[in-house]
Amino acid sequence: MAKNLADLSGARAKHSNGNGHNKTKGLRFGRFFTPPGSHAFDLVEWERRTAAITGEKGQVIFEQKDVEVPRQWSQLAINVVAQKYFRGSPGSPERETSVRQIIDRVVDTLAKWGREGGYFSTDEDVENWAEELRYLLVTQHASFNSPVWFNIGVPGRQQQASACFINAIQDSMESILDLVKTEGMLFKFGSGTGTNLSVLRSSKEQLSGGGTASGPVSFMRGYDSFAGSIKSGGTTRRAAKMVILNADHPDVMDFIRCKAEEEKKAWALIEAGYNVGFNVAGGAYDSVQFQNANHSVRVTDDFMRAVIDDKEWKTKAVVDGRTVDTYKARDMWREIADAVWICGDPGLQFDSTIQDWNVVPNTGRINATNPCSEFVFLDDTACNLLSLNLMKFQSAQGTFDVERFERAVDVCFTGQEILVSNASYPTPAIGKNSEALRPLGLGYANIGALLMSMGLAYDSDEGRRFAGGITSIMTGRAFAQSARMAQVKGPFGEYAKNREPMLRVMEKHRAAAYELTSSPEATEVVNAARETWDEAVKLGRAHGYRNAQATVLAPTGTIGLMMDCDTTGIEPDLALVKYKKLVGGGLLKIVNTTVPAALRKLGYDEVKVKEIVENIDENDTIEGAPHLQDEHLKVFDCAFKPVKGVRSIAPMGHVRMMAAVQPFISGSMSKTVNLPTDATVEDIQQTYVESWKLG
Repeated sequence: MAKNLADLSGARAKHSNGNGHNKTKGLRFGRFFTPPGSHAFDLVEWERRTAAITGEKGQVIFEQKDVEVPRQWSQLAINVVAQKYFRGSPGSPERETSVRQIIDRVVDTLAKWGREGGYFSTDEDVENWAEELRYLLVTQHASFNSPVWFNIGVPGRQQQASACFINAIQDSMESILDLVKTEGMLFKFGSGTGTNLSVLRSSKEQLSGGGTASGPVSFMRGYDSFAGSIKSGGTTRRAAKMVILNADHPDVMDFIRCKAEEEKKAWALIEAGYNVGFNVAGGAYDSVQFQNANHSVRVTDDFMRAVIDDKEWKTKAVVDGRTVDTYKARDMWREIADAVWICGDPGLQFDSTIQDWNVVPNTGRINATNPCSEFVFLDDTACNLLSLNLMKFQSAQGTFDVERFERAVDVCFTGQEILVSNASYPTPAIGKNSEALRPLGLGYANIGALLMSMGLAYDSDEGRRFAGGITSIMTGRAFAQSARMAQVKGPFGEYAKNREPMLRVMEKHRAAAYELTSSPEATEVVNAARETWDEAVKLGRAHGYRNAQATVLAPTGTIGLMMDCDTTGIEPDLALVKYKKLVGGGLLKIVNTTVPAALRKLGYDEVKVKEIVENIDENDTIEGAPHLQDEHLKVFDCAFKPVKGVRSIAPMGHVRMMAAVQPFISGSMSKTVNLPTDATVEDIQQTYVESWKLG
């Protein structure tokens, strides 16, 4: 049984699978990334550096001298890791001083748990797996989510490993207040959480003891205040939170408007001279509500069709289901888009699509997501994340090395699975469901940089095909490994009663792989995707799956910096030229390092590459650069339009990329759709409609 946060981290709860499946002796791992008998740390060069973070005015915020780091890591990477992930009080003998220590702390703990849990066939397999994982981490091929680095292997610390949580709530004051405590503990240990509040009776309904209910929006104010007061992981990161309300809840209009109304108050405070910055004590945004959570409206296909057909929409009482209010669906739709235009929220979650991809409908429906919406799963569940740095799987010839990628998936996904039964959880319900469902969140970062380096435009059929193929390989390979682990440890506890719906969804993933069109650039990737899904479905039918969820695409913020990624998650690059503030004043100009590789891939010689890059450095844009052919401009389009340019990725370019990869993720993705400053409310409406149509 997975541990509750009240348990001490030293004890490991045992479990038996009890599923009746025939099991093999254990997983076998040889060496692929590391030579036989070698230690991963001996394969990289090390040096000592000072890790330091300073404020805009030059004041030292953090400093640690004589930190041992791999030579290939950037200064930014080690600054972030030393400040965020090194454990022990600064200056104390217990303080970690080397990247070796934090990686060993995590890998050695996982190896111990894996050996004790019977995952591996022999001690040699454990050692091989551990060195392969150690190598992938120290060479920035991969990184676990922040809670693993915060907590795993730290003596006396709760072994919370998941970044993503979804919490249930019931329509009672006890449950409402319990959620405050649960969220607070999650934020403390570096995690984010989401909850659908639609089970709470509305402000238009009566309480059982008399009087009128407060409604979910009222309680959201309290949740928001607590979230703003707690910093995640004991560091400087704010709490992350998502609140969701269904489109048929009687308070949905208040929910749609609430954040936009607070935004208007912030504007008035800014006009009055209050500080405009976020997370500034006493500033404008610190003085208004709803700044510590993302808001989303959960809409069904019926609602979307009512919008398209200009029909009425009814809200229903939570307690007895009677009709409370009737609106024109398009009026609600306009209110949503108006609020988004003002403050960026609420987002939309397409409930009918979500339920169609639910692999465990006989256990429960999917009501909510985590704060960034990549974890889309049942209530009272948790998900530990790991992201792969796609640029590390590019060969010297500029092609994508499918075999290296697949081998990395095997190693990393196994580590994530080992965490599940050994990690701590904040409530018994989350611990129980984690044990029974075992959802994981393998993902990647740097797809934007990879596509550009290969000469593929982010907003192009070729770019989307390649991204879809890579995502398909990752998820298919993860589920294949999940089936192998099911052969060893048994399927997840709820698999038997969900076998047919899960296999139906696996076939949907497989069919999507066969719908990928091929091209010279993507032939190997597309073929590998189909082969991988053939294997994943075949193994799953034979052994079941160890995990109800395998992959998500997270924003990879801090861990993206740890891996020296140029682009985060599934995002494109923000701009070809960025500026960094220097201590004591001034700016440092940084030109995207992927540009030269992309130009060479497109056939430009070194002289032309040099002159084009110089032009970017001089003008902050590639537009108008000498030698550059017009048809190649799209390869270098970014999320933001350059000051001296006119090009950027169109909003639908972001949406189409989401549509290209979604059929290949078992969860979902964290993704920004950048709209220009002159975007209208109608543009927002159209973006949402097209997102729904594209699934």
